[in-house]
Amino acid sequence: MTRTTARRRRWPWIALIVAVILLVPIAIVVVPILTHESAGQSSQQLGDGEWPLSVTAEGDDGRTRTLTLAGENGEPIDTEALVRGERVVVTGSGYDGSRGVYVAVCVIPPTPADKPGPCIGGVPSQQQENVAEGTVQWAPSNWINADWAWRLFGARSYDDTTDGTFTAYLELGDPQGEDADCIANKCGIFTRNDHTALNDRVQDVYVPVKFAE
Repeated sequence: MTRTTARRRRWPWIALIVAVILLVPIAIVVVPILTHESAGQSSQQLGDGEWPLSVTAEGDDGRTRTLTLAGENGEPIDTEALVRGERVVVTGSGYDGSRGVYVAVCVIPPTPADKPGPCIGGVPSQQQENVAEGTVQWAPSNWINADWAWRLFGARSYDDTTDGTFTAYLELGDPQGEDADCIANKCGIFTRNDHTALNDRVQDVYVPVKFAE
């Protein structure tokens, strides 16, 4: 057997190994998205005219989710008179830590079966970032996802995936910008499943908010 023939026989195996290395991570990410089934709705109950700083919802999946707002230093905020540039710390518990969520100010949908939105700041950035663990980044919208693959692309991890706890850091954007109009429409600070379970409404929980005109 010549050296050239041996090289030719090795190339298919090398190509196969490279293909496996490339396709396995893609499959790990894509398959759960394609096979996901909706867990239902959050079943949040909230009366008109209420302006709480914390809400609780017992979802169709049996989880009790709590969403709480506070100021940058833990102080109470006036959810009836938010202003652009204000910083809000959003904490959640009881969420499904195996599923990512977006956290943002969104237009309240007509019915609980509809997806919240549009949202101020749009969809959180999914560009790859090199950020030190524990770094606080303020943005109009946050992306929470514990999966290592999505964390490479800007997602912030859950504080505890088992308990479904997270912390998001919102710096409020333009309430009447290109993405959403929260002057003309009723809005809230929402959590909703990210693109990995886009049509699943079970993690749609919100605290109603209003901007000072």
